[in-house]
Amino acid sequence: MIYRVRSMVPADLDRVVEITAALKDAPQWPRRVFEAVLGAATPMRIALIAEDSVARVVVGYIVAGVVPPEAELESIAVSAGHQRQGVAQRLFAVMADELVRAQVGEVLLEVRESNQAARGFYASLGFLEEGRRRSYYADPVEDAVLMRMQLVEPSSRPHV
Repeated sequence: MIYRVRSMVPADLDRVVEITAALKDAPQWPRRVFEAVLGAATPMRIALIAEDSVARVVVGYIVAGVVPPEAELESIAVSAGHQRQGVAQRLFAVMADELVRAQVGEVLLEVRESNQAARGFYASLGFLEEGRRRSYYADPVEDAVLMRMQLVEPSSRPHV
C-alpha cells in the first residue's frame, strides 16, 4: 500500500482523534489539544498525517514541538489496521527532513517504560536511551524513558 504524508489540517482532526482513542498506548489528547497544535505559533509545531493514497483515509499522524536546535517528538500513532506496514517510519522520515530544514539537530522524546513496542521502534530509528523520569506517568504510575537522537542530513539517511 502507498501512503502519502502531508501537513495535518483541521479536516483531519476527527480521524486523528479516532485513531488516538482506539490506541491504549497513544497519548490521549482531546480534540482541543490537536486544534491548539495546528494553531500554535510558539513553540512551532510540525504536525503531519499519513493517508492511504487510494482510499484517502488518514491512517496515522506525528506531532513534534520545535525549538531549534532541538525538537520533541510529542506524539506518533498509526491505526491498528495499518501498523507494521512502514507508516510510522515514513511519517518519521518526512518529519526528520522538515526538522533538518528548520535547523534542528536532535530530537528528544519520552515513552512509558512498559511500552516495549514503541521503545523498539524508536531504537530502530536511532534513538538512544539517555535517562528516566521516575514515576512520571499516572494510571498506572510508571517511569518515563527519555530518548534522544541526532538527526542527519536527508541525503545521508536511508530511504523509507
